[in-house]
Amino acid sequence: MGFWQIFSDLSWAVSVLMAVWMIYDTWRVQQEYDESFLMSSREGAEELSAKETDK
Repeated sequence: MGFWQIFSDLSWAVSVLMAVWMIYDTWRVQQEYDESFLMSSREGAEELSAKETDK
C-alpha cells in the first residue's frame, strides 16, 4: 500500500467521522432546542429597527 492509498483511506475515514459527528450534532440540537427557537432570527433585528426609525 502506497502513501497515496493510505492518504486516500484516511481522508475517507475523516469524511465519515465528520458526517457522523454532524448527524449526531443535528440530533442533539433538535433534542435540546424547540423548532420555533431554531427558526427565529434575532440577528439583524437591531438593523431592521434602526432602518424603520430612520424613515
